Amino acid sequence: MKKSFVFLLLCCIQFVNSQELALVKKNAKIGYISKDGSFKIEPQYKSARSFSEGLAAVENGGKWGFIDAKGTWVIPADFNSAKDFNNGIAIVQKDKDWVYINTKGEIQKAPASDKLYDFNDGVAFIKQNNKIGLINNKMTVVLEPKYDQIKSFENGYARVELNKNWGIINTDGKELVEPVYAEVGNYFKGTTWARKDKTFGLVSSGKFIPVDGAEKIWDFETQDLTFAKKNGKIGYIDLKGNWAILPIYDKGKAFSKNLAPVLVGKKWGFINPEGKFVIEPTYNDAEVFSTNGLAPVKESNWGFINESGKLVIPTQYGITTNAIIAMFTQQDKGFIGGVARVKNEGKWGFLKPDGTVLANQWFENAELFSKSAEKPQPAAAPVEKPKEETKAPAAKKPAAKPAPKKKK
Repeated sequence: MKKSFVFLLLCCIQFVNSQELALVKKNAKIGYISKDGSFKIEPQYKSARSFSEGLAAVENGGKWGFIDAKGTWVIPADFNSAKDFNNGIAIVQKDKDWVYINTKGEIQKAPASDKLYDFNDGVAFIKQNNKIGLINNKMTVVLEPKYDQIKSFENGYARVELNKNWGIINTDGKELVEPVYAEVGNYFKGTTWARKDKTFGLVSSGKFIPVDGAEKIWDFETQDLTFAKKNGKIGYIDLKGNWAILPIYDKGKAFSKNLAPVLVGKKWGFINPEGKFVIEPTYNDAEVFSTNGLAPVKESNWGFINESGKLVIPTQYGITTNAIIAMFTQQDKGFIGGVARVKNEGKWGFLKPDGTVLANQWFENAELFSKSAEKPQPAAAPVEKPKEETKAPAAKKPAAKPAPKKKK
């Protein structure tokens, strides 16, 4: 009897039928383009929203519903208004009531709340008797209402206020920083900045560490340095609260790609983590570097430089400040997902890193690109053909990860 050698089937997740689409407005109608610049959904809607978790809210005949990336109606236009999907849940207005629905359009029965809040990082707020708590997307209470305020979650953490003092919780409702501070920042590598009475410092492992002379501290972003003010000047502190770069600059912004924009007098340049100028201060304004290694700089208008300081895209554009779908908060202005949304002569379009305009098209409006579908499929490693094929198990859909808004 001939033996068949069957190798183990190795499965990995592949995202198929997944693409990024951008909402654009042309001839007063809204449609959606892909990153090759072609229309995937021709302009036809009077009002619409960007894609979120594979669905976009669009208006038809005064009512709102949801379409997929092919423009097919997935949830009929039966609602007076609709918001985006987050964690598989969207808020819609049905008749006079605001309710939650799932991606099938089914109304979800939620715990009692004075107001409905969008989901973010797998949770949404509930409000009862002027106190805020949390529910998950299964409509189960995660945290009974107890705080006076909860700010939006960023990477799984949120600032909370109780009796005019601030702390930090995670999406399970666990307090990571006790609400005893007059102010707190974001939570980065187990650390946050905080103000205790009039003293600014860092909180790590429950301990408050004053930062010498700090008058203000900004949020840590993607590197272990953040900017802070002392005697009216900007410098940079590390995660231990030490002044890594002395406060000698008039203004500063976050580090990215080991470069940070700083203002000296009236001109902006870029320093490295040792505080040395890599790009001399010659610009009227500057933003942080995107992950592709380009940063917006301004003369009379905006252009882009590389990490060596070479101007690779002329300063002739306006740039966006839309941060809704940015993967990193330092990318609010500039390249996001490989393209930069820019304005030229009253029209909006997308620049590629080589400075060319996507499909050479300009629009009355253009929003950031967002995922139009996330459909994981199993993929098998090469195997010796057996007599009977073995099917790989279905892959699970990964959890969506919303972008934090930058707080300054």
